[in-house]
Amino acid sequence: MSAALVFGESLAGNVVALMYAGGQLLESFAEGRARREMTALLGRVAFTAMRYRDHTLEEVPIATIRQGDRLLVRQGDVVPVDGHVDGVAVLDLSALTGESIPKSLSRGGEVMSGSTLVGAAFDLIASRPAAESTYAGIVRLVEAAQASKAPMARLADRYAMWFLALTVSLAGAAWLSGDPIRALAVLVVATPCPLILAVPVAIISGISRTAKSGALVKDGAALEALAHVRTAILDKTGTVTQGRPTISGIRTGEGFTEHDVLALAASLDQASAHVMATSLIQAATDSGLTLLPPSNIAELPGKGIEGTVGGRRVSRQAYLRPQRSTGGPCTLEELDDHDGVQSVAVAVDGFVAGVILLQDQLRVDARTTLDALRAAGIERIVLASGDMDHIAQAAGQSPTWMNSATGRRKVADVAKSRKRDVPS
Repeated sequence: MSAALVFGESLAGNVVALMYAGGQLLESFAEGRARREMTALLGRVAFTAMRYRDHTLEEVPIATIRQGDRLLVRQGDVVPVDGHVDGVAVLDLSALTGESIPKSLSRGGEVMSGSTLVGAAFDLIASRPAAESTYAGIVRLVEAAQASKAPMARLADRYAMWFLALTVSLAGAAWLSGDPIRALAVLVVATPCPLILAVPVAIISGISRTAKSGALVKDGAALEALAHVRTAILDKTGTVTQGRPTISGIRTGEGFTEHDVLALAASLDQASAHVMATSLIQAATDSGLTLLPPSNIAELPGKGIEGTVGGRRVSRQAYLRPQRSTGGPCTLEELDDHDGVQSVAVAVDGFVAGVILLQDQLRVDARTTLDALRAAGIERIVLASGDMDHIAQAAGQSPTWMNSATGRRKVADVAKSRKRDVPS
């Protein structure tokens, strides 16, 4: 640009300035977009916590929490630090372990930071400081991904300097030819802006695009390595499955229809903030059922809910278990979880009215995705899940997996992975 101004070629100088400024703006835009999408995960970080002190509660920064502190975790809060339950806690662990249905923990149960409380408030005994907790490790991973440079980007930066030296040398030779404008032409044509900016912009845009699709790429090197991938490891909850429980069937007792059972359960669950309750209410609404307002509600976190609906005493889930001897559509064994199905038992006036079966269904595009992966050169597909073993096995052996385009051979292995067992 300086040479262009010296020789009075303002147009050439403006073109170079526009190219450079445009490249910088593009890189800044792509980087900002990638940062927003990649750090959506960080929106779940708890910055403060309610800590007991001398029989009172005080809101403190999580950095001040120490091992042994007693904290109050309120409904809807993200657990700030790792710890143990003092009471009963119903937690959504899907962001950490992949379990689609909330998990109930009793006294002494281990809680990982980053879990979301969907049940009633409980006391948490901190087992380690926030900086050493589970979710802090995830935060550090995201920050490292943002700060990292792909090998290709480092290569471009390194050779760009040599390219610049070569360009200046050629420009000097052109100057010696007797026509200074030739030197300017060499500088303009060989402006290294595209070489310096192209690779970082491509990497950042690629990471941004995958983040928008719900996949967090560790860094640019990982994105480059995708070209050599022959084995794909897929998470289950929210990736292969829909990530939320949906009704797969309703078993009814004598004198009740499926609509009766669903309407009663959904009416009662209007008084509950449980994720399972939300699924039942949504299913009833989609079926066009009329929901009645519940009254005299009694809910025990992780146990169930009981109340009056339309003048009848309705119980859902654990309240039913002591009453099963009064008769109903199924046996004790049939109420237990099996093949990835969770049972929600409903009783009316002390008698079993029915059992609603909930299951995290496979995504409708799962089969298409598997075929696309094989077409891209993937030779082996592994289903990795932190969910319960029998649920992961049921998903891995689904006809959706087994009957895809190359379904004559086994298409999926199932790897049950907990926090310490996830392959690197």
